[in-house]
Amino acid sequence: MTSRIPSAETVLRVVSIQRFSLQDGPGIRTTVFLQGCPLHCPWCANPESRPLHPVQRHSVGKCSRCLRCAAVCPEGCIQPGPDGFPSFDRKSCIGCGTCEKTCPGGAISVSGKPMTVREIMETVGRDTDYYRNSGGGVTFSGGEPLLQPEGLMDLLEAAKDQGIDTAIETCGNVPTERILQAAPLTGLFLFDIKHDDPVVLKKVTGGDADLIFRNLAALSGTGRKVIARVPCIPGFNLEENVLRDIYTRIAACGIGTVRLLPYHTYGVDKYRELSLPYTFPRKGIGNEDLEAFVQMGRRMGLDVQPW
Repeated sequence: MTSRIPSAETVLRVVSIQRFSLQDGPGIRTTVFLQGCPLHCPWCANPESRPLHPVQRHSVGKCSRCLRCAAVCPEGCIQPGPDGFPSFDRKSCIGCGTCEKTCPGGAISVSGKPMTVREIMETVGRDTDYYRNSGGGVTFSGGEPLLQPEGLMDLLEAAKDQGIDTAIETCGNVPTERILQAAPLTGLFLFDIKHDDPVVLKKVTGGDADLIFRNLAALSGTGRKVIARVPCIPGFNLEENVLRDIYTRIAACGIGTVRLLPYHTYGVDKYRELSLPYTFPRKGIGNEDLEAFVQMGRRMGLDVQPW
């Protein structure tokens, strides 16, 4: 079998790179958000990351209707709208960022810009002293980072070469072989479990519950460190019987560490900027709202805490 040869020039679509992150694994981390997700969770805080193609966000409040963006767009995917604001054909965007650079008011931002492994790792590598002193590293998130498997593997290889600890945030709704391929190069998997009912999960998010739990069990079998995370969403899974069933399935996969993510609304403004509806509650919850579910999980023998 021919060994895979990593390349620093592999191009990935990147949503953003966040330095000095404290929420995406242990220590001080740099989180690389990659474009594309197989799910369409209606509460997602990063809806711009769902498509694999680039996406333009547009803030009406910052827009002067000068239409310079339409004049410079090389693909013609921005046109004057009937209200004087620009109208976007987002599926045609190539992510060049010309509109973003041209906009005088900062009303446009482009998600999914192309970056090479070398360019990404140049940013990641700036904070190696912080990683070393805090037990941190780099976390690859999204979207779903395993939707760009070749580029992700090159990033993992590059991080290993630089001695940087790695973590992957995943929804698990990807081919099993991709997870198993990434496992030897990944120090920690943050594996999201949203529901155990295949019908409910498919209807609301488009996810395949059976595939997700198979992947969780397969990952558990590799011996890598895995934390199962459960986004706690009112009206979707924030019920005693649902969380009990989720805990049971997680434990059956051989995972003993669970973190509960309280529902928040940090991404609401993005839906407006993408001309998308937001259909879930506009009020988040706190850790105190999860205490009964934390205690229930602990009684079941799991290490459960709010995230």
